[in-house]
Amino acid sequence: MSYGSLYPALKRLQKQGAVEMVFPREDVGRRKNVYRLTEQGELIFRELLAETGHKTGDDNGFRVRLAFFRYLKPETRIGVLERRRAVLMERLADLRGRVTSFRERADSYTLSLMRHGMDTTEHDLQWVNDMIRAERRATRGRRGPRTARIRGGAEEGTE
Repeated sequence: MSYGSLYPALKRLQKQGAVEMVFPREDVGRRKNVYRLTEQGELIFRELLAETGHKTGDDNGFRVRLAFFRYLKPETRIGVLERRRAVLMERLADLRGRVTSFRERADSYTLSLMRHGMDTTEHDLQWVNDMIRAERRATRGRRGPRTARIRGGAEEGTE
């Protein structure tokens, strides 16, 4: 990252109260600014992580957020994953529609690439579904066993 990008970003974060300078430049010498994340910065960070899935094609943004999932509450992680699943399902439907409409006009390389996109999206969708199931299991495990409830005179499980 260039200084031309880094320091303006740090200045913006400092104005927002997200970071603070720990050692002023005068104390540590030239080109040695040290910053620390503040409580406000942690709050902003968590909010940014929770926003994933709003941009349909933002695969890299999702991956970056996933790398920091441990900082989110379990219910927030599940919400992010469910939004990602919706994005992938929409993408898969779009790809299927394109393959169907281009089948007659496209060459074998283009169709192969489109099928690869469908296969990759299906695989990603399965992966996200597995993560959602695992997250829900882990969340249930933290809360303890769910109790049965009585409805209409018969006992029913809550799952």
